[in-house]
Amino acid sequence: MRRTITRRDLVRAGAAVGLVASVPGKLFGQAPAVVVRKAKPLVIASPNGFYFTNGGAQTCVEKAFLMITQGGDVLDALIEGVNIVELDPLEDAVGYGGLPNADGVVQLDSCCMHGPKKRAGGVAALEGVRTPSRVARAVMDTTDHHLLVGKGAQTFARSMGFAIEDDLNTERSRTLWLEWKRRTDPLHYLDPAKRELASRQVSQQMVREGLMSGRHLYGTINCSGINAKGQICGVTTTSGLAWKIPGRVGDSPILGAGLYVDNEVGAAGSTGRGEANLYGLCSFLIVELMRGGMHPKDAGMEALRRIKANTIEKRLCRADGNPSFNLSFYILNAKGEYAGVALYREDEDERGAVGQKDGRLVRYCVCTESGPQMLVCEPLLPGLPQG
Repeated sequence: MRRTITRRDLVRAGAAVGLVASVPGKLFGQAPAVVVRKAKPLVIASPNGFYFTNGGAQTCVEKAFLMITQGGDVLDALIEGVNIVELDPLEDAVGYGGLPNADGVVQLDSCCMHGPKKRAGGVAALEGVRTPSRVARAVMDTTDHHLLVGKGAQTFARSMGFAIEDDLNTERSRTLWLEWKRRTDPLHYLDPAKRELASRQVSQQMVREGLMSGRHLYGTINCSGINAKGQICGVTTTSGLAWKIPGRVGDSPILGAGLYVDNEVGAAGSTGRGEANLYGLCSFLIVELMRGGMHPKDAGMEALRRIKANTIEKRLCRADGNPSFNLSFYILNAKGEYAGVALYREDEDERGAVGQKDGRLVRYCVCTESGPQMLVCEPLLPGLPQG
């Protein structure tokens, strides 16, 4: 049984925090309190924030929401939530057991943003630490920098007391890499254009054969939240593109791309083809569009239109000229309004936990006082990315 908290628990916790936030600031001669914005607590995440529990009873969004409504720091709560996904060996798109790079090495990326503190931190190409989101938080809290990468990120993590492991592969992730390697090895001496095409075709064939989920080729978890005071934070963490060139960094740890938070406006984060998102820094774009008054859904759809317009290389397009990949955004504004949007309504294979088929609809998840739920992303285009 996955659920450990009832709707009554969630309603009670949310109401209690809302009551505390509404207490007048001037009592018994005290100085007036800082006026805070009231909101209904909410956590929004990519679908793996609902699917994976690391053998426990709570999902990412449940854990984060409960901590937020019990008065915890929003970013602390979100990181505790995504840790569940990072540590789950069944989720081969994030953290421990994430699909490795072309050399068989798991390299992880993450970033976090604290809206009230207006601070952020990130790591990229980090090896040996199962929970890169925690290292990203340490970068935010203990350095004057936003991003540490590669060996430097690992050295920093070690100095902060994180355990460094030799190998983050699980039996499953190593087996999948070996299968990919066997299928692509005869192609290593082709010219770069043919090599890249052949590699993509092999990955897609492995998806069609049911060996892996299509969305895990670009697997990531993004999770954002708001508390009753209107404080907004966000975190993104990933193992990146499956079989990537060693050292490749996508959008996830880059502020404004894989994640952006402005406490006065809202938050946006993404999963999918990172290079397409990086070109337009679309999470930043979405937040700026919301600053101008757009609803989260409308802002997300405009970002997707920008991505569609910027995708002109034939190798990245379907026969009709539309993008041949999917990309999703998960968006929250300061009013507590939210949306999930995607280039396509359907994906090649939208699978949750291993062996759990959930159809092709691209989804996202939220947790409110009513409990956790899965919702379908609003699409820009019909059909499948490879249609």
